[in-house]
Amino acid sequence: MVTPTCQIRHMLYFVAVAETLNFRRAAQRLNIAQPALSRAIRQLEETLDTRLLERSNRWVELTEAGRVFLDGCRRTLLSAEKTVRDTHKARAGEIGHLAIGYTDFAISGALPEIMQEFRSRFPEVTVDLAHMFTFTQLQALEAGDIQVGFMTGPVRQPGLEHVTVQDERLVVILPESHPLTRLRAIPLARLAGEPFVTGHAAHWRHYLSHMMAVCQRAGFRPRIVQEAFNSEGIFGLIAANMGLTVHTECARNYFRKGLAIRPLKDSSYRVPTVAAWRSTEVSPALRRFIEFIGEWVKTHVATDIASRPAQ
Repeated sequence: MVTPTCQIRHMLYFVAVAETLNFRRAAQRLNIAQPALSRAIRQLEETLDTRLLERSNRWVELTEAGRVFLDGCRRTLLSAEKTVRDTHKARAGEIGHLAIGYTDFAISGALPEIMQEFRSRFPEVTVDLAHMFTFTQLQALEAGDIQVGFMTGPVRQPGLEHVTVQDERLVVILPESHPLTRLRAIPLARLAGEPFVTGHAAHWRHYLSHMMAVCQRAGFRPRIVQEAFNSEGIFGLIAANMGLTVHTECARNYFRKGLAIRPLKDSSYRVPTVAAWRSTEVSPALRRFIEFIGEWVKTHVATDIASRPAQ
């Protein structure tokens, strides 16, 4: 048997002869000496123990076996070319796979636009998206179960790099029948004593640290009467008149009857969502995604910050 390298070389030689039906023109096309080409074709036929070409000094003709072999060579060479192209793309991060975690805030905020743009530019990078709480994403990054996490910041875990992809104001979400809906903007102190609906403390700990901090600045601790698994559950309980909540402004992207959304009055507090990844394990596809995120942030988040009114 010839080596795989010889197999590809012999196939290239045979296709050139089969397509030109002329050893001299085939040798010119391949840029090799005609005797060397003739020897290679004879070696190929000996290896296959099959006559592929009928030839004389004046003409060359494919045998039936040669026609079958030609079709197979063309398919094999096309496959080999694609393999080489794909290998180069994989090295450049244009082919690969990413597992990405996200929070409620990310999926109702910047993440859909980010992923739509990334996938339109790099369609051969496959992506698996999974809903995870921030602390779960941190664990999954450490374990290598995901490559990127879109989570509530700030991120202070060693070994992680991150970039802020959205930085949101806080809003009040309340039943549309609530008396405070008469106000265009609600002072946070007016929520003291109101029943709050939040995410489960164990799962929502990163966001709740923000909510608790801003409420304490206003002089009160939220009176939490109901907890839910996710934002959709929180909003459903509020629509059922179980209470109200303080949420990020991405809540405006949810559509549910029975709710009212009001901004906080005189509050500049913001909650960041960051994209985080392990700095020590960066695959070509992840490197490409990181570069893309950096470009996206420059044209979206940086522009948004620059357009904010002075506080």
